[in-house]
Amino acid sequence: MMVNKNIFKKFILFFIIIFIWFVGSYFKFWNPFLIPSPTKVLDTFIILLKNGKLFHHFFISFIRIFSGFFIALSFSVPLAIIFGLFPKFYIYFKGVLEFLRHTPPLSLMPLIILWFGIGETSKIIIIILASFFPLFLNTFKGINSCDKKLIEVGQVFGLNRWEIFKKIIIPNAIPDILLGIKLAIGYSWRAIIGAEMIAASSGLGYLILDGQILSRIDIVVIGILSIGIFGSISDFIVEKVINKFLKRRGVDCFE
Repeated sequence: MMVNKNIFKKFILFFIIIFIWFVGSYFKFWNPFLIPSPTKVLDTFIILLKNGKLFHHFFISFIRIFSGFFIALSFSVPLAIIFGLFPKFYIYFKGVLEFLRHTPPLSLMPLIILWFGIGETSKIIIIILASFFPLFLNTFKGINSCDKKLIEVGQVFGLNRWEIFKKIIIPNAIPDILLGIKLAIGYSWRAIIGAEMIAASSGLGYLILDGQILSRIDIVVIGILSIGIFGSISDFIVEKVINKFLKRRGVDCFE
């Protein structure tokens, strides 16, 4: 019963907004061209669903996001582990990494287009840049914040460096690494939409931009809602997988 109440609390604001939207559209409190009615948006959504366009754009965005995400994962985590184990070595790279971390990936889009064109490569690079630092920083934190007393206990029991790394440091860092994965997927969704609105012929970002050019605000609303829904679903799935994994290891789960 408590779970049902929490779910209701999460969605009550959505219900209120939709109700206001219905009432405002019905009594014409605003210009229907600027804010289309829910029925108009629903009709357009059904059309895009039936002709397969919505699924096509979603699938393209999905492939771009997870291609860039897994490339970033394969580079950021090993690099963070190396820097976490050898912090003196990290000092030489910290300045450059901090500079890149504070540079929004979309601000680099003009250069990336000039260097790599407007194909898939440029969009995947944007995803890599967006998801790299959440993965890197959380992994680095997990490795670097390992309790020194645990390492000393491992040394007392005669564990060598590899065994300490495998049995103490990595298990300690896993919750932070998983948190980085969760954050990185969210950053990837935000970045790809911006990239697709700048240079793309497909994807949810392109769908929004195309709706704007055609003055089809209903299509723009559908694109925005789709991003929010698909992003929330991705976050929900990742969180459930992470929580299940952490429960097996006896670690506190994310809220």
